[in-house]
Amino acid sequence: MLLYFCTVKKKEISFRSDCPISKTLDILGDKWSLLIVRDMVFKDKSTYSDFLNGGEGITTSVLADKLVLLESGGIISREAHPESKAKILYTLTPKGIDLIPVLVEVISWSEKHHEVHPQATAFAKQVRKDKEGVIKMIRQSLKKK
Repeated sequence: MLLYFCTVKKKEISFRSDCPISKTLDILGDKWSLLIVRDMVFKDKSTYSDFLNGGEGITTSVLADKLVLLESGGIISREAHPESKAKILYTLTPKGIDLIPVLVEVISWSEKHHEVHPQATAFAKQVRKDKEGVIKMIRQSLKKK
């Protein structure tokens, strides 16, 4: 499986229209893509096995497809892992990092309308006090990696 995954080429994204929401959904409009980005931003995940063992129950085939889609969409990039030739290291591109405010808004919206994990409640409280400061802090923490 790993050999197959490493040889997968980028796929061309076929956008349905020139609507900005539609174009975004063509890349991120499934139940897995934003969770992968979330894991990269908030859980320091960066390898196929990290995502696969993330606790959400994603299958290997779906994960492989979503990683290719996110790479094709310019959200993530992949490179050789510095510690293992058998692994690929995934990182957010500047385009992917620009999704941080979207993730922050989704967390805030969900916390407002649903019962969520206590950490999400505490995070949303921080966001209400200083949204720009929280976003800046997250961006800076990603630059240090």
